[in-house]
Amino acid sequence: MSIISESICIRCRKAPHQIEEYVEMAKSEGYASPAEFVWENEGTLNRDNGHFLCTECYIAAGMPSSDAGWVCP
Repeated sequence: MSIISESICIRCRKAPHQIEEYVEMAKSEGYASPAEFVWENEGTLNRDNGHFLCTECYIAAGMPSSDAGWVCP
């Protein structure tokens, strides 16, 4: 199982390649794919299950945080 290929925003249910922000950032920073960019850079990524919140969904969710850092359930 590859977490990178299965990463998904848990609010909008989009994969990184469906989110223009990640497509553009991956391209401009030389990543092989938007999924690789998310895996390497997305602070909300839960590495155990591939869940994350894209920027738009993170804001809509109230920008959750914690002292230890917040990752998606």
